[in-house]
Amino acid sequence: MPHRSTDRTSGHAPAKPMSQAELTGQAAALRARIVRMIHRAPAGHPGHPGGSLSAADIITALYFGVLRVRPDEPDWPDRDRFVLSKGHAAPALYAALAARGYFAEDDLGTLRRPGCKLQGHPDMCKTPGVDMTTGSLGQGISAAVGMALGGKIDGRDYRVFTLLSDGELNEGQVWEAAMAAYKYKLDNLTAIVDANGLQNDGPIEEVMPMGDVVAKWQAFGWAAEEIDGHDVAGLVAALSRRPEPGRPRVFVARTVKGKGVSFMENQLAWHAGAINTEQLSAALAELGCPDTGAGQ
Repeated sequence: MPHRSTDRTSGHAPAKPMSQAELTGQAAALRARIVRMIHRAPAGHPGHPGGSLSAADIITALYFGVLRVRPDEPDWPDRDRFVLSKGHAAPALYAALAARGYFAEDDLGTLRRPGCKLQGHPDMCKTPGVDMTTGSLGQGISAAVGMALGGKIDGRDYRVFTLLSDGELNEGQVWEAAMAAYKYKLDNLTAIVDANGLQNDGPIEEVMPMGDVVAKWQAFGWAAEEIDGHDVAGLVAALSRRPEPGRPRVFVARTVKGKGVSFMENQLAWHAGAINTEQLSAALAELGCPDTGAGQ
């Protein structure tokens, strides 16, 4: 017999709604964790600061204002699911998971080290709180569609959220997943596009112009709207709204790559790369977070 949960407040995060100032402070703290993590990661390919920083406000809104989760019970069956389809932005997810108590803050200093739980891309087999292993662009949203459909079949009331990059929309698999979500009336699925305008090979408009992205999603049957991806309180309010019955929804969140660190903002060179000690100090100063040298 299908399980039907009736209490959407049980285990909901946070226990008490945060003010706009508190949410903004959490986002700054997440950004500080991101740059510290990437600074301490092994040389060679330490991480993706640009896309992690652009997503920090979105992930803050989810983990501190929207998701129903139990950090001490990561596999709780009725938890809301989050799939980081843009898996290269793993540092932003790890920063939020540590802040919520899924694992120790000190673990953040082990990013990308051999055998550690914090791999370069999220790994559901290694990291508590990660609902789906991601990295190959386009596949995360497909998994999210499957999770949402599974919830419908099982009669559970959990919600599924997935975060994509705008460059990821170049993948045909994204639109196949979008068609399936519409066909199966997955109103328990919310996608968010981190639309920072830059991808690995250059500006979106030069690599593969997407045109009116909101209109594209609407053409695939989704309820779609544009939103400010750096207004944390606005994101919480929008993501918490009851969806339109029978339709998946998507928010195209306009963001700035490298947001919060001036020398990284809108700079393609910071899509991926190392952060040296001088750059770390400058970034932390801008974020208003002291350079303690700690793993977090």
